[in-house]
Amino acid sequence: MTVPLTRLREELTEHHRQLVASELVVWTAGNVSARVPGAELMLIKPSGLPYEELTPDSMVLCDLYGEPVDGGLKPSSDVFAHAYVYRNMPQVNGVVHTHSTYATAWAARGEAIPCVLTAMADEFGGEIPIGPFALIGGDDIGRGIVETLSGHRSPAVLMRSHGVFTIGDSAKAAVKAAVMCEDVARTVHIARQLGQTLTIAPGDIDKLYDRYQNVYGQGVDR
Repeated sequence: MTVPLTRLREELTEHHRQLVASELVVWTAGNVSARVPGAELMLIKPSGLPYEELTPDSMVLCDLYGEPVDGGLKPSSDVFAHAYVYRNMPQVNGVVHTHSTYATAWAARGEAIPCVLTAMADEFGGEIPIGPFALIGGDDIGRGIVETLSGHRSPAVLMRSHGVFTIGDSAKAAVKAAVMCEDVARTVHIARQLGQTLTIAPGDIDKLYDRYQNVYGQGVDR
């Protein structure tokens, strides 16, 4: 496990830099985690450490109940939410949390983002749903994420009055979903300032989603 774990630490550090570069996080808010392949373990950002100070060695190794297993830094306060997702969604290998401005504005309203863009149909397979309000520090947020996204094609959920959580079959995929979530949240917000938005018909959403997921791109990373 040494080589994959070393690589995963390096990748996770880069993913956090991508959150900063994409302007999805400020100060120390937000985090990315990754499931460790072949082990009941996860890596996650340490609590309260500025992004510019993150290194591969600073990523915290935890079990899937959110408990650190090798000492060192304290994990993110969202660790129990991430851990709950990994325990209950075995297909998920990466989780991202941000307070990105536009998507979090929708969360503050307790409103799902309607599917009014082909880019949303492609990436999210429909609306970006709203999840319940939950306090930080336990696994209540994780429960809300799992309950909201189970049976839903969206890899993103807006947790009410909190922010965005995204999932993916890799940490990179979850980061992409977070970037795309903020992009469409901004566009739909601006569109609603101009007037009524027009939702896409469910059948067309299905066709767009299928094309993007199964035909578009080179069959590796989209």
